[in-house]
Amino acid sequence: MSELTLTDMERLVALDDAERTFQMDEEAFRSFYEQTARPLWSYLARLTCDRRQADDLLQETYYRFLRSTAAFESDEHRRRYLFRIATNLARDHRRRPDVRAVMVSGDDSERLLGASAGAEGAGIESRLDLTRAMGQLKPRERALLLLAYVQGWSHAEIAQSLGLRTASLKALLWRARRSLMEALTGQRRGEGR
Repeated sequence: MSELTLTDMERLVALDDAERTFQMDEEAFRSFYEQTARPLWSYLARLTCDRRQADDLLQETYYRFLRSTAAFESDEHRRRYLFRIATNLARDHRRRPDVRAVMVSGDDSERLLGASAGAEGAGIESRLDLTRAMGQLKPRERALLLLAYVQGWSHAEIAQSLGLRTASLKALLWRARRSLMEALTGQRRGEGR
């Protein structure tokens, strides 16, 4: 061992780290990806209001997930951890000085909300109103509403994912719903003018 140089030793450590980092085999990851990619992308697209941004954040989320050394108790724990990474990445991206909130266009709104080709005008209009109102909310409010009502997570799961206290979640969700209602009501009043 005395003949090893520092760079050789660093390479050995790096190889050991790389082997430890990927705790899932390819088949297990592929299955996990197929189960989580669509809901995660949908969450990111609604959270950021930008489809391209959601694509980038999705890729980065899975990369960081794979590089993580966290131990998981179950697939559900693994899924919550993945959403926590995504939420933190979206938050970090939003904090960058050159990033500005982007509202989605009407065409993107329909696709984002999953409007079907057979949906009639009133249904599409309601979905567009909801998308615009969600875009007016603070990012944390959007994340709370999306995790609670789209993903169907419990208060404990949401708190863990967003780094909040479970005890404060009920009040935070109430405020987020109130803000959404005010945004929707404000849009409807604006139409009446």
